[in-house]
Amino acid sequence: MMKNCWANLWLMNKKQKPKQKPQKLVVLQRPTEEGIESRYKLDRGDFGRTYFWKDRNSGEEVACKWISKNGLKTAIDIEMVRREVAILSHLPKHPNIVTLKDVFEDDDHVHLVMEHCEGGNLFDRMDAIGHFTDANLLDRINGGGHFTESRAASFINTIVQVVQMCHKHGVMHRNLILENILFANNKGTAPLKVTDFALSIFFKPGERFHEIVGNLYYMAPELLMKNYGPEVDIWSVGVILYILLCGVPPFWAETKQRVSQAIIRSVIDFKRDPWPKVSDNAKDLVKKMLDPDSKRRLTAQEVLDHPWFLNGKTASNVSLRVTVNVRLMQYFAMNKLKKTALRVIADHLSVEEVAGIKEGFHVMDTENNGKINIDELRVGLIKLGQQIPDADVQILMEAGDLDKDGYLDYGEFVAISIHLRRISHDEHLHRAFQFFDKNESGYIELEELRNALADEIDKNSEEVISAIMHDVDTDKDGKISYKEFAAMMKARTDWRKASRQYSRERFNSKN
Repeated sequence: MMKNCWANLWLMNKKQKPKQKPQKLVVLQRPTEEGIESRYKLDRGDFGRTYFWKDRNSGEEVACKWISKNGLKTAIDIEMVRREVAILSHLPKHPNIVTLKDVFEDDDHVHLVMEHCEGGNLFDRMDAIGHFTDANLLDRINGGGHFTESRAASFINTIVQVVQMCHKHGVMHRNLILENILFANNKGTAPLKVTDFALSIFFKPGERFHEIVGNLYYMAPELLMKNYGPEVDIWSVGVILYILLCGVPPFWAETKQRVSQAIIRSVIDFKRDPWPKVSDNAKDLVKKMLDPDSKRRLTAQEVLDHPWFLNGKTASNVSLRVTVNVRLMQYFAMNKLKKTALRVIADHLSVEEVAGIKEGFHVMDTENNGKINIDELRVGLIKLGQQIPDADVQILMEAGDLDKDGYLDYGEFVAISIHLRRISHDEHLHRAFQFFDKNESGYIELEELRNALADEIDKNSEEVISAIMHDVDTDKDGKISYKEFAAMMKARTDWRKASRQYSRERFNSKN
């Protein structure tokens, strides 16, 4: 009887409470009456969340950042979008901050209409310095001349002025990285524009923050220790300055854990090229911006007052292109070291492993001409279940194409295949290690490394050989142990790719 009473009561409640439709998510708390199409027409799409539109009245091209509501899973995610809009609306108009022009919200997206900066970002321009040797191209992307300390000083001065203005208005950026420094146009004299305030936050004097955000390579030690204030922005700009002057970050290692440890130790290397050619004032500024003690670290105004900016004679006009390229040549040579090892491994693959690689090669070689072009590689990787972004396919092609004929032959494909499988068999690695360790001492010594790469790089590039030894020899005993060799073979060697991957992982986690 009691059971029937509860059943009847449940039925009555069910009839009295009709099923409600789920409420639409409202993010901005100020819904727009018009859709984005009322003022802009779609011009073209791009990677990620950015699309380019044209103003229907003026014809001006704008960049639109689409934020999918499906990616806003928590109240914190929603608050971040609201805060980004609030910060961009709060900051006064500044010639070196990308302007927020309009905001729209529909059922599925929030649209932030931004000023379009067609000149690309500082990360890609630095990337170009290393990947191209054409002097005219280098001169054009570096403002009509060689990349110098003076040019770096101009960039840093602009970025720090933006930081100063943000801090004055109670805003901490928290994601100042090379990718977030844009050029307004394609001219060599294009002004810089700071963008991406998605991780920015309002702060009050003395307030401390505890969440880890941003790109690891630019993080201050106190941010890693979850107790920080606006001083982290100065640290990030100090990292940018270091990279501009020498081509690599101040704290770089093959794993995230080791990068974090290097940041906390905060030991800055000024011994290796190009630092002997860099002015003392520049090195002094780097040290004071990368001071691990945030209380001693320079403020934005103190950076702008530094002699490196105030005395133009101290900012050297000596070209840094050659010295930066030496570092990038080091990474190229490191790839050569890996490829030599991969060829040794390829010679000792089992019958089953060889059969699998041959099958993959034939799948990709659609023209049956014994070689693979980049389009065949791209399509073939998808067929084989390898989801690799186009930019990384290009890097893979360039890395594997040893004879630079625009194709991968079977031997080159074997090396790439082993690389994609992320070498894990100790037996393979031991064979490769023994190939270099000619005297069977259990170590790869400097002379053995030099001889192994004699055919791969300029015999006069002793500096490059020493740099490779410096990076692989982690215990600094002057020789490479098997453990150090295996770590090098399994890890990345290009910090730029690692940095991009770090940013991509953060993007994917939000979408």
